[in-house]
Amino acid sequence: MRLIAILAVLLFAGVAEAAEPVDVELVLAADGSGSIDDDELRLQREGYAAAITHPRFLHAISGGYHQKIAVAYVEWGDPASQETIVDWMRIDGPESAAVFAEKLRTTPRGAWGYNSISEVIAYSIGKMTSNAFEGRRKIVDVSGDGPQINGRPLSEAHALARQHRVTVNGLVVNLPGRVRSGPMGEPLDEHYRNDVIFGRGAFVMVAEGRKDFARAVLKKMILEIADNRY
Repeated sequence: MRLIAILAVLLFAGVAEAAEPVDVELVLAADGSGSIDDDELRLQREGYAAAITHPRFLHAISGGYHQKIAVAYVEWGDPASQETIVDWMRIDGPESAAVFAEKLRTTPRGAWGYNSISEVIAYSIGKMTSNAFEGRRKIVDVSGDGPQINGRPLSEAHALARQHRVTVNGLVVNLPGRVRSGPMGEPLDEHYRNDVIFGRGAFVMVAEGRKDFARAVLKKMILEIADNRY
């Protein structure tokens, strides 16, 4: 029995050592639902690609304890449609960031249906529990132009986030001529603040139109990497 116990301890230590330490595990969960046409999807991806390769973002990474983060990019639609567009990558400088951006620009879209924010939060947390990284902080970054419509209640997704110490942030995209509201008729950013985001230091940002999207994404991602409130 003693030998079995020793082997179990050694096996656990080996598994623990296999996880690569990073400052942040970040899932970028972008709206790929039916309300997003191909041009808007391209706009979103270009915004994230520009942000992840931006010198200010890379500088924020270099200021961390490990000087590296792990990032995955997911697009979401209805409860059965969460698609990993770029799987986990270590981002530790311009070269790895450029590879991530190229994959993001060239991978075909896959999500379909309408708006289950709760399911993409749960899906993103599942990716965190099964990856090869161990982050000092874990963040799901949800961006979208519409409210939670279906899937499990957001409270259940928040319970998962609490269990795994994950923060959920939000980016609301207000497109011209397409002002959407929350389920009770409240402004969409209010819905995100009240119902979507979760965890210590969680916050919502708003992108006002296509021209503002890239700016908002960059600012948000820098805050997520550099912010020590979590």
